[in-house]
Amino acid sequence: MKKFTFIVSLMLLSGLAHAELPKTVAAELAQSGVPASDVSIYVQAVDSRVPILSHYADKSMNPASVMKMVTTNAALDLLTPAYRWKTELYQDGLIKDGVLNGNLIIKGYGDPSFKVQDFWRLLMSLKQAGVEKINGDLLIDKSYFADDVDNGVSFDDEKWRAYNAKPSAFSVNGRSTSFRFLANEIGVSVNQEFELPEVAIVNHMKRVDGDCGNWRGRMSYDIQPYGSQSVGTQNKAAKAVVSFKGIYAADCGERYIELSLFDDTQYAFFTFKKLWRELGGSFDGKLKLQPVPANAKKLLEQASEPLGTVVRDINKWSNNLMARQLLLTLGAEKSGAPATMQKGAAAIQDWLSTNGLSFKGLVIENGSGLSRVERISAEHLGKMLVRAYLSPVMPEYMASMPILSLDGTVKHRLEESAVNGRAHLKTGSINGVSSIAGYVLSASGHRYVMVMLVNHPNAGASRDAQDALVEWVHRLP
Repeated sequence: MKKFTFIVSLMLLSGLAHAELPKTVAAELAQSGVPASDVSIYVQAVDSRVPILSHYADKSMNPASVMKMVTTNAALDLLTPAYRWKTELYQDGLIKDGVLNGNLIIKGYGDPSFKVQDFWRLLMSLKQAGVEKINGDLLIDKSYFADDVDNGVSFDDEKWRAYNAKPSAFSVNGRSTSFRFLANEIGVSVNQEFELPEVAIVNHMKRVDGDCGNWRGRMSYDIQPYGSQSVGTQNKAAKAVVSFKGIYAADCGERYIELSLFDDTQYAFFTFKKLWRELGGSFDGKLKLQPVPANAKKLLEQASEPLGTVVRDINKWSNNLMARQLLLTLGAEKSGAPATMQKGAAAIQDWLSTNGLSFKGLVIENGSGLSRVERISAEHLGKMLVRAYLSPVMPEYMASMPILSLDGTVKHRLEESAVNGRAHLKTGSINGVSSIAGYVLSASGHRYVMVMLVNHPNAGASRDAQDALVEWVHRLP
């Protein structure tokens, strides 16, 4: 280790730790049309206090989804990997002979991982508690989060896409309806992965031969809420009619599109009715939104998976809604309910300051990176990653990142390279922004922190330059 530290010191003294880019990286940037001045890079060994490469590293940049690395690191540190969210069931009436004569109340605490199977488990527990019929309404208490925890405006024009879903103290499946596409002998089938009767599908997809290619760009969808004149004679029970048209190659196999057709409470209500009916329960009531009544009695409580597990879904698959929910959880835990984004951002700033990290250029809007205003420098992110590697939560944190060439958002990158499987890297991408950051294990067995942020109209073309940097770090001593 002393020899390695000596080599790093010589590199620093020789001037390799300034703005000079590796030749391969510079060449790929030139090819992509991205000026070096619009790129921020920071590389540092985890057992060193100084960087090996620092290129415009102090420049505050938009990190896109790489911002999730800040949110998840702070959460693991402040809440611990063992932290679990709770979801509570209450009733405000009497239960007799299997009948609840009153309302069923669900109080959510912002669980970002609450899926259909978790809802099923909660309702199965209700059945086991002796309830067969509910003679009342379903009340949902979302007061743990502030009424308007987000600005209410979609990030882009794709307002139906799942990544534009807003946070909620009680969110089921991220209120996402997943549509499965599959080419068969007679055409293309389109089905809901979890089928809600309130959704009707109109399928105008056509099967074609050839490569899959940009399958998403060869199809389109249209969504009409029930009651619109354009619905015509479609399924009268539907609350949303989704029409798909375009072409789909047999080579595509199974593909999915996630859309948010309903708001959080509608999706929860429709899911409740379906699951309760399938469990043999009876319910004819309505949906109401209000805090838990003062006279309500707690029936049961269900805990989520631990945070150490949940962060894997957030980072490996870059789940924006889950990251937002996590930031709000930080705010509520540290400053009390109702949670706000401002409380969450303040919790992270305080956490950084407590650990001797003063990030003056840091701007946190929602903690997910799906933002035009969030900012951080490559240097600050790099220093945070070094600290994280030396912290008690390193195993859970590092395991939450995609493994290069093997899974997550970097599954198909550098598959033929020697660095295959030897890096844990988080990516980020929105229009004009492309980023990558994480840990790279060199061929000699030393681990490095690597951050590369690109803010330029051609940022999307910088992927080869990012890959070149990953390989350059892998070749370091």
